[in-house]
This record gives sequence, structure tokens and C-alpha cells, in this order.
Amino acid sequence: MRVQRVFRGRVAVAMVVLAWLAGGTFAAFAEGVSVQGNKRVDSETISAYFTGSDQVAINKGVKDLYATGLFSDIRVSRAGGRIIISVTENNVINRVAFEGNSKVKTETLTSEVQSKSRGPYSQAMVDADIERIKDVYRRSGRAAATVTARTVDLPNGRIDVVFTIDEGDKTGVKAINFVGNTVYSSGKLRDLMDTTEMNYFSFFKTSDVYDPDRIASDLERIRRFYLKNGYADFRVIGSDAQFDAEQGGYIVTITVEEGVQYTVATVNVESHLPDIDGASLLPLVRLSAGDVYNGDMVEKTVDALTKEVGKHGYPFTQVRPRGDRDPATRTVTIAFVLEDGPRVYVERIDVRGNTRTRDYVIRREFEIGEGDAYNRVYIDRAERRLNNLGYFKKVKITNEPGSTPDRVIVVVDVEDQPTGSLSLSGGYSTSDGFIADVAVTETNFMGRGQYVKLAVSEGQYSRGVNFSFTEPYFLGERLAAGFDVYAKKSDAWQYSYYNNFVTGATLRLGLPVTEEISFSPRYSIYRTDISIPNNSGRPYNDCTNPIFGTTPGFNGATPSIYYNCLTNGEASLALKEAQGPFLTSMVGYTLGYNSLDNNRSPTAGIFAELRQDIAGAGGDTRFVRTTGDIRYYHELYDQFVGLVHLQGGDLASFGGSQIRIVDNFNLGPSLVRGFAPSGIGPRDISSGNPQGNPLGGTVYFGASAEVQFPIFGLPRDLGLKGALFVDAGTLYGFNGRTNFSPTGVCSGGPFVAPFSQSNCITVGGDTATIRTAAGGSIIWASPLGPIRFDFAKAITKNQFDQTQFFRFTGGTTF
Repeated sequence: MRVQRVFRGRVAVAMVVLAWLAGGTFAAFAEGVSVQGNKRVDSETISAYFTGSDQVAINKGVKDLYATGLFSDIRVSRAGGRIIISVTENNVINRVAFEGNSKVKTETLTSEVQSKSRGPYSQAMVDADIERIKDVYRRSGRAAATVTARTVDLPNGRIDVVFTIDEGDKTGVKAINFVGNTVYSSGKLRDLMDTTEMNYFSFFKTSDVYDPDRIASDLERIRRFYLKNGYADFRVIGSDAQFDAEQGGYIVTITVEEGVQYTVATVNVESHLPDIDGASLLPLVRLSAGDVYNGDMVEKTVDALTKEVGKHGYPFTQVRPRGDRDPATRTVTIAFVLEDGPRVYVERIDVRGNTRTRDYVIRREFEIGEGDAYNRVYIDRAERRLNNLGYFKKVKITNEPGSTPDRVIVVVDVEDQPTGSLSLSGGYSTSDGFIADVAVTETNFMGRGQYVKLAVSEGQYSRGVNFSFTEPYFLGERLAAGFDVYAKKSDAWQYSYYNNFVTGATLRLGLPVTEEISFSPRYSIYRTDISIPNNSGRPYNDCTNPIFGTTPGFNGATPSIYYNCLTNGEASLALKEAQGPFLTSMVGYTLGYNSLDNNRSPTAGIFAELRQDIAGAGGDTRFVRTTGDIRYYHELYDQFVGLVHLQGGDLASFGGSQIRIVDNFNLGPSLVRGFAPSGIGPRDISSGNPQGNPLGGTVYFGASAEVQFPIFGLPRDLGLKGALFVDAGTLYGFNGRTNFSPTGVCSGGPFVAPFSQSNCITVGGDTATIRTAAGGSIIWASPLGPIRFDFAKAITKNQFDQTQFFRFTGGTTF
């Protein structure tokens, strides 16, 4: 019997334990828990964190309570069989305020700190926020900024948290030093970087602010530069940035290992795919035997091969470039290996972090979508495209496992950055006089990836307004479409004897054929209104309408060969014929090629454009205008860059239409430096004064050779370099009227009628004589943009040409 009672007792205990494990544990335990010290948080909420009486469960409950951030102190004690939890609640933050910040906006700081209004106060969190604020200032180039915090007590357990900031002076990059480079100078490598050193113009720029992300991007740019130039073994050994309090900035030291330059021994394509012959794909390879190894060309070949085999039904193909280097002979054998990769599909693409840019703007940069075959080449290309948009501070694409082993989730993490700008431009040139421009630009309009610009210009001789809009993905395709609406008024001056008021609009498309080639058709319609001023300051029509006190002979003086209505600058009859409004309606296109390594300061590559416009789709004019421009850059030596520039144009009328003088090519220093604006080509010399009334021509061509080089002995930070050049070119082919007599007989002139000019003009300088000039330049990459001083001497010229020894151009956004 005793055994049975013991057995029944044990069964009862087991049943109680099972019931407790089944769900009654918390209820039973909670009855033995007391909570003290809480004012705002319910006792039931606090006791719910404690699910057991053993020490492990109690420690876990205390840890989880602290993690809520609601309590500054938690103590656990026992009294009899009860657990007593004593808590001290944190205060509630009423508001978070910032004092002393002027260089960083309050909105930016508010988004960075973890202390929030209506949230719990925690000293540890405030201390962490101080470091976060300091980090914001470090990224803004003010590493010496100091931050303190204080609290202001309010009723009912509320407090204000106030961060006081001493922003200090700007602490940018004082020096960028390279170690281990022998092939390329440190100056050359610094030129490749977006990060710059501090100098006297630091208050104009932000590129000298130390930014680890920008430094990392610069290092990648340097690596790609070496790979592009054949240094396949190149690597960055280390990058160190130390803040020097005495110098007031960072000292960045970059250690590299260059290796040797390789040339290509052989190139082949190895195909492990059925029905795909590797030899048939060799035309897609961008490298050939004897070439200097080029990492960019390897990458472009991988893209081209991936796309091509995908068209043949192998979307999972992985193209792996294999390079077998031989340091002894400094050659590399390249093989592009085609293998069928694992059959993995894109389950979905998740976009994270975009607070402004629409999802579809990011997704359209991918050549693959949900359900497509996963290919790393397309993912890498999408990441490059997103980075090149300029909409984001950073872009990172990673993969996560999908719902099944053959599915992958593509995760795109981005961080939006400001894309709007207000620019003030100013400058002066010997051809345009003083100029000023105010422009508002938005490259990511309303987060839709659209480009919008409104610009207003005011100059010494001209003023105008222009509005531009571009949709980079028209109709959902990689097709840029946009329009321009503009109005511009140009005044007469020493190089042109007429006023011109132009209003018009242009519709345009942009079709990328390849990464280097683009095709851009357009339609333009514009109205020109030509008028000739006639006043005491600009008496350009006083032979027809004499001005008292100004026109010789009209104020009592007798006209002579040296003193008549023509000698004070009479407009040509060809210009007078062009007076009035004319409507031009034309279609055209631009075929472009661009392989420059840097569009702002190129050192290698080709830029070429072929432009053609056909006027006659309505309107008052009928002509075909064709122009071409080719620029070839090549680095001759470290920081010595050679430039060859070829250009030409042709203008022809059709349908019996007459080409107006204002439609002709009017060229000067843009063709051959050393000549004045409109200083080359046919001129009306009827008055005996060859300086006035350029008529322009219908044919031009020219060539120039230039070498740009650093000016030794001057600090690199000044941004000064020199250039030597030789130019040659010509402009001819005036096809306009020369006889304006109704009878066909030339007559009139100031000696026949005191206040008239002959009804015929004499054209001088209309020959294909090659004009040449040589000179030097000083080029300054100033904080206000590039400024150039040209000094040129004309060597050969026509007797009627107008020369100009000095030319100055400059002015851009600041």
C-alpha cells in the first residue's frame, strides 16, 4: 500500500509539472512577483519579462527590461517566496534641440541622433548621439568640432535634451601622399582622385573634405587606371588617414605596388557550351595580340560575350576572363572561358533606403527582372549605372537566399543625396564680353530621374532665358527624350553690325547605340528677327537714314573719300537684306562617339561628333548644314597630354532658296586662334574699311595640334598648366547676292548721293587660303571653373582678315 501511495504522489507531482509546462507557468509565477517604483509603465508589463524564478530567467528578464530603454535602474530581491522588482524609470524626452550649428542643418542632425521627442531618456544613448554628431561633422570636414549635452527638467518626468556644438574651423585633407609609385607621379595619381588637398581656395569647394567613402572610390579609380594601362599586378597595399591637429587637417598616405606593364600575347575564347564555337565570338573581343593589357577592355568583352551567348539561349552562362601572366616576358595570355552556370533565377529585387527616388527609377537600370535568369555580369553593370546617375551617396547590391535553392533575392541598398543646385555663373571673354548666368538645375526631378534646368543669362552684348527638360527613359525604354525652349537677344557690337532676337524650341531624342556611340535626332523651330541699329553710338544705317550731327554731310560737313556715311560703320547690304523676322524649321541629328577617360579634363580617348541639320520643313529658309568635330587626346608623358583637333563644315541651299548672311558660318578664334571673332573669311569691303561687315562662308575646315603640360615650380593646388599649339584653317564660299540693283547696274554711293551707299557690294577675302597661327596658353582650373588665356600670332592670313593676339575666356558655376 505504501508503494502505491508513493506512486500516486509522484504521478500527482508530475501532472502539476506538466500543467505548469503546458501554460500555467507564468500565471503561477506572476502571482509571486511584485513591482515597485513604476509610475508610467504597467506592473503587468514589467512582470511579463520574468517567466521563471531561477537566476537564469531573472537575469534574462533584467537584461530585456534594460533593452527597452525605459529604465535607468532595475533591482531584483526576494522576500519570503516573492520576487520583488524595483525599477527607476527614465525620464521622457520632451524635445531635442541643437545649439551652435550653422554649417550642418538641424534636420540633418535630427535624423542622425537616436534621442527622439516622446522617447525615453538614456544617458548612454545621449553619449552615443554625441559621437554620432561628431561623426557628421567629421564627414563635413570639421573634425575638430566639439559637442556637449545638457538636460532641462520639466514637470511630470519630462526633460529637454540640448546638444551644444562648437563647429570649429574646417578640417579637410592637408596632404595626399603616395608611397611605392614609380611609373606615375604622385601628382598624376592625385589628379585621378575626386578628393583634393586644402589650399587658399578651400572656402569655394568641398572636395577637400575627408570622406572615407570618397577615398575608397578614389582608390578604386586609381586601381582601374593602372589596370587600363597594363599593370595587371597593381594593388593598393594600404590607405591611412591621420588627423594632424597642428596642421589642422588630415594627412592621407596611400601605399601602392605597381608591378610591371603587360602586353597581350594571345587572346582566345574557350566555349564549353554546345553549339557555340568560341572562334566565332572572337570579333567581340576588344583586345588583340600586341596590345597593352587593358582592364576596361576585358570588362567590356565580358559584357559583350555575355549578351551575345544570351541571345543564343544560354542565359546562365558565366564568362570568366583568365589571364596567365609571365613576368619574365611581361606578357599575358588571355582566355575568355564560357561555362554554363548554375540555374538560378531572380525571385525578386528589393530596393531599400530610397527616401526620395522612386523604385522604378532604380529598377530600370537592371537588364534583368523578377523571374529572369540570374547573371552577375548584369548585376555589376546595374551597380555601375546606379553609381553613375549621381542620385545616391552610395549604392550596394547584395544577394539573399530565395524561397527555394534555385531562387535568389537581389537587394539594392541606396542612400539618396541632394541633386538640385542653384548656380551663379560669371566671367568675361574677348568675344562675348562680360557674362552672368543664374541657373536652377534638378537632375532627379521629383525622384523620377528627370532633368530640369531653368537658366537666365545677362551679358554685355547678349541676354536670354532657356528652359530644358529631359526624360532619360522615354516610353519605358533606354531612350532619352526632351525639349528646350529659349529666347536670346544679341546686340550689335564691333564684330557684328546688327541686333538679333531669337525665340525657338527644340525637340530631341537620344539613342545609345553602344557605350561609346550615340545617335540623337532632333527637330528645331525658331524665329530670328534681325534689326540694324541707327543712332549716334551705332550709326550702322545712316546712309539710308542720316542722323543729324553724326552722318557726314548731314550736319554741314562735306563728305569725302575719308569722311562719309560709310566710314562710321555702315551695315552691308547683305545684312540689310536679312532684316526682319524669318522662321526656320529644320530636322537634324547628331552622331557621337566618346571614349574619353575624363570628360572634364581628358588625357586619353576620342571625342567625335557629326551633326547635320536640314532646314525646309516649313519656314522661310532651305538649306543643309553639315559639321564635324574630332578631338583625339593622348598622354605623351606623365602629365603631358597631346591633343589633335580636326573640324569642318559645309552649308548648301536647295529649292532655289538663298542662304542669308546670318545662316553662314562666321568663325574666328574657334577655328584658328590669333584671329578676331568673325575675323576669317569673306568680308564686304565696299566702304574701303575691311574691319567691318563679315559676310561668313559656306565651307570651313581646320586642324590644330596642342600639348598641355604642368607648369613646374608652381604648387599643384593652384591648378595651373600651360599649353603650346599650332592652328590652321580656312573659311570661304560666300554664295549670297552682291548686286542689289533693280536694274542690275551698280550705282549710288556717298559721292553720287551724299547719304547713300552703292547698290552693289564688293567681297574680299573669299579664298581657300589656309590661315595659320601658333602660340601658347595658360589654363587655370580655378575654383570658379576653367579659365584660359591664349596668346597667338597669326603666321599666314588673307589681307582682309582681322587678327587678335590675346584671347581670354572663363567663368562657370560657383
